[in-house]
Amino acid sequence: MAIWFRTYYEDEDRWLYFEADDEGLAVRQVEVRGRDSRPVIAASLEEVLRLRDRADLAAMGRYEGQYGVLAEGSVDGWQDQPRAAGISAEEFERLWAKARWALGGSA
Repeated sequence: MAIWFRTYYEDEDRWLYFEADDEGLAVRQVEVRGRDSRPVIAASLEEVLRLRDRADLAAMGRYEGQYGVLAEGSVDGWQDQPRAAGISAEEFERLWAKARWALGGSA
């Protein structure tokens, strides 16, 4: 079962929003700058794996340039991060759509 949550990185003034699977891996990630609420990451594991499976390094580079780099590994322990909180699937979807639009892609 998926979970959705947010954390805040004070050093970088960024809000991080995650959709994680039941194994604690990031499935989708949105990162938003705090000072101007500008999305800087909106990356999807499904999209990254599809590019990796095609061994298309040029496309992967373009993807990461447009949507950023998805967090790797487990996101377990997120509850211990500053300002961490669970969010609804609907809130995440709203943020995802806004971030993808802002970064020039589709939701």
